[in-house]
Amino acid sequence: MSARTARTARTRLLAASTITLAAFALTACGNGSGVRDEGPSAAARSSARPSDPAADGGTTAKPAGTGTTTGSTNGSKGTGTTTGSTGGATGGSAGKNGAGSTGGSGGSAGKTGTGTGTRNVACDGANTRTSATVVSRPLNHLLLTVTNTGSRNCDLTGYPVARFGEAQSVPPVAEETHPQAVVTLAPGESGYAGVLLSAADGSGGNGYTARTLEIGFAAEGRTARPALPAKGVYVDDKLTVTYWQQDLDDALAY
Repeated sequence: MSARTARTARTRLLAASTITLAAFALTACGNGSGVRDEGPSAAARSSARPSDPAADGGTTAKPAGTGTTTGSTNGSKGTGTTTGSTGGATGGSAGKNGAGSTGGSGGSAGKTGTGTGTRNVACDGANTRTSATVVSRPLNHLLLTVTNTGSRNCDLTGYPVARFGEAQSVPPVAEETHPQAVVTLAPGESGYAGVLLSAADGSGGNGYTARTLEIGFAAEGRTARPALPAKGVYVDDKLTVTYWQQDLDDALAY
């Protein structure tokens, strides 16, 4: 056979083989729609992505987070620390399982005040000392001084209930001397009252000399007996007392 005849035979054989392979491929496809790409094999898929339990119907869990909250509150709430972990949100157990302690040392919420919370006691002869002094100005006046000798404040209310000598009655009070506030004496402090003994012009009647004096208080407690001058004091029917005053000058203004 010549060389040209041999080349022609090979060309025809190659063409026949190509046709045969094409026919085989169409037959293998089965539905005439062409060749399908089936994708990577199961082994390839397994190596291409990490294991996902959700694909097998399992529980999906997100990585647990750990958080720490520290707060400081002055007062009764104190200072505390809470530490815990929170689990996955989808299909898993929502975890609030944490070991934490809440505590602290806060200050006491205080409504604590200082003071006795009690009312003042009344001034009387048991917790005061009373003195009687004849003054030169104004004329015919006696100054009564009451000093708190107790350990608590006392209220010196009203006016002195003065009984001179053997008198059966007590002198009236000058209403215009009424103080605007109660006279309160702290321990060691003094209050005052003035006594008009007799009329300066001699117009008074029924005068006599008194050598003793007893002072009563509005609280009707224990009375006081201040000493009078040895010669006594002259009184008449103009005898008048003032209310108790916080200031000495106010006591002698009547």
